Amino acid sequence: MFTFDLALVWLDLAGVLFFAVSGSLLAAKKQFDILGSALLASLVALGGGVIRDIIINAGPPAAFTNPVYLLPPLFAAALVYFLFSSIQRFTSLLTLFDAGGLALFCITGTLKALGAGLNPVAAVVLGVTTAVGGGLLRDITANEIPALFNARDLYALPAFAGATLTAVLWSVGAFNGLTAVLVAVLVFAFRVVAWRRAWRVPLAVRGWHRNGVASGAEPRLRD
Repeated sequence: MFTFDLALVWLDLAGVLFFAVSGSLLAAKKQFDILGSALLASLVALGGGVIRDIIINAGPPAAFTNPVYLLPPLFAAALVYFLFSSIQRFTSLLTLFDAGGLALFCITGTLKALGAGLNPVAAVVLGVTTAVGGGLLRDITANEIPALFNARDLYALPAFAGATLTAVLWSVGAFNGLTAVLVAVLVFAFRVVAWRRAWRVPLAVRGWHRNGVASGAEPRLRD
């Protein structure tokens, strides 16, 4: 079975960076100051991992024991500070960076849960929690409708797909560097294509249609 402690840290850090940039981009759009940008970047980038480490009782979360985890949020805040005026016309950037973080965190969260001895089903749930937790905290803090609960967006489903694939590959001994990349690419593509093509899942009540949701009104029952 493929194991990689060091590679897992690098995957985790890559996910931290992607999510951190998404947080700083949202902070810039909300006209936060640079300190608020760094804090929002840290919240989205580290929040999911902190939740994960607490749940699996892994000791102090990695974000507080390894100072290198603080570098990506600071880098993201500085990057957006200097480049936002040049990239703000690319409205899809926030979604793209968020999709990158989602793709990596659903893998690392699932792997850490499996490594801690959780069964595959629990590992998938924790992988999804790791992937969506930071984004949920980011959106609530920035007074946005959380993407996780947005009826006009698919957010958790790509994370579920990636976490499930990771758990299955791990269980059959087929998880390695190549399959990790393939899973990450698949989740990223799923998230971005779903966003661009406006894919939806059914609403909470049968008979509701989405015209009211799309226009910002309350969903209405069909006659």
